[in-house]
Amino acid sequence: MKTKTSMLTTMSLILTQYKSMEKWYARTMNIQTNKSILAFWVVALLAVGLCAEASAAERPNIVFIYADDLGYGDVQCLNPEHGKIATPKMDQLAAEGMVFTDAHTSSSVCTPSRYGLLTGRYNWRSERQAGVINGYGKPLIPTERMTVASLLKAQGYSTAMVGKWHLGMNFVKNGKGQHQVDWKAPITGGPSDLGFDYYFGISASLDMPPYIYIENDKFVGECTTTKDFRRTGPAHEDFERIDVLDDFADKAVGYINKQEAAKPFFLYVALASPHTPIVPTPAWQGKSKLGAYGDFVMQTDAAIGQIVQAVDAARLTENTLVIVSSDNGCSKAANIKGLEAKGHYPSAQFRGSKADLWDGGHRVPFIVRWPAGVKPGSQCDQTICLTDLMATCADLAEVKLPDTAGEDSVSFLPALSGESIESSRAGVIHHSISGHFAYRQEKWKLCLAKGSGGWTAPKEEDVPADAPKAQLYDLEKDPGETTNLYTTHPEVAERLLKQLEADVMNGRSTEGSEAKNDVEGIKLWKSGR
Repeated sequence: MKTKTSMLTTMSLILTQYKSMEKWYARTMNIQTNKSILAFWVVALLAVGLCAEASAAERPNIVFIYADDLGYGDVQCLNPEHGKIATPKMDQLAAEGMVFTDAHTSSSVCTPSRYGLLTGRYNWRSERQAGVINGYGKPLIPTERMTVASLLKAQGYSTAMVGKWHLGMNFVKNGKGQHQVDWKAPITGGPSDLGFDYYFGISASLDMPPYIYIENDKFVGECTTTKDFRRTGPAHEDFERIDVLDDFADKAVGYINKQEAAKPFFLYVALASPHTPIVPTPAWQGKSKLGAYGDFVMQTDAAIGQIVQAVDAARLTENTLVIVSSDNGCSKAANIKGLEAKGHYPSAQFRGSKADLWDGGHRVPFIVRWPAGVKPGSQCDQTICLTDLMATCADLAEVKLPDTAGEDSVSFLPALSGESIESSRAGVIHHSISGHFAYRQEKWKLCLAKGSGGWTAPKEEDVPADAPKAQLYDLEKDPGETTNLYTTHPEVAERLLKQLEADVMNGRSTEGSEAKNDVEGIKLWKSGR
């Protein structure tokens, strides 16, 4: 409806201009207006105006669904031999679109991977060099930094986020203790200050207080009790962890239902599942035959399907880019060994899991459906990083990123049509929960750690003292990272290390003016040297 109204407005303005031109022509030339000439120009103006309107209407909607701790191998179509959890909705989305087999988050843990996703900048360039922040953490993204949301908002998109933020907010305190918060005071430094027109969600993980919903820049009610969802803290009396997945899905669907075809929208849905607390609802309990984690993955899959179905029901399918991914690999809290004993491998053939430098920590599902631009049933084996969402959205909006934004972002838009990604970035940098670095360039991967760099054995302190100080793998021959080539290919290791050092020092890994990291003297070697 808005499109028709807008086009009529454009036509009216052009006709008004036509009448003005006619009067001016008659007055200045002192002859009868050559209406055929004017008619030509009004048709040209009309065409330009309508093309501009059409261009605005044709820009795709973008729905990005971010699961929490969903392993690459948890999606059945990505792990047909050793994936035992049914994920029909994600499988269907893959059949209708494209699967990326070599997609990576910038970090193998929550907070930093979300920073990279929204800013197009590696997380370790910020003040956060390791670990995550809690539910009371200070904002990690300065309000002056461009995000995917602020980029798209400036280009006329409606922008919304539903779900887990986990990037810090400013709460007004009414006392000295961490939990002493003024529940009626406005919140700053969160999604509402970073480009999102609408926000509904929680401040951090579902096992981190405060246990209360936030809508835009206000708490929804007050915390009047205390609850323990693994960590004890203030809670709203009606807030129940088992309801959160359904609540997020319902809010996302409600937002989609309010959108109109004339104005593009960006919806970022950051689910809090299947992260701990692992709490499938009674309707899903026992469904997977693999325990609570398998059930929760199935419920998460259904929630994703609910959101995608809302897009389809609104008749927005054709020109809506839907992406489903995860913030890192499966967590050890899922009881990985128990799942493997039953034949389910959450990391598929890849080594490690959440928090690790090995691929199981940061190689994630990445499924794209966009009927207007992606061939159904297609696959892309090119390496991408989720920092690349920023440059891709800029390409979709046909706008150039400033030098101060997306310093580590490369557009994967060409890959959606089966073409090669053009990149000035020499490789992709990985980062573990403890701050260990790894560098990936084509088939080679260099890990500046003796062990996992995370939670999986062996940890750094458990590796023999005489072990190589780093790890080098040929991922083409050894995707499971089982054979360390560091001592047999020192020239490769040295080349990758030099490129890593340059990318860190330059403040960016893509073309552009030299930038600065938020901290000086970033330490590349956390151990082994």
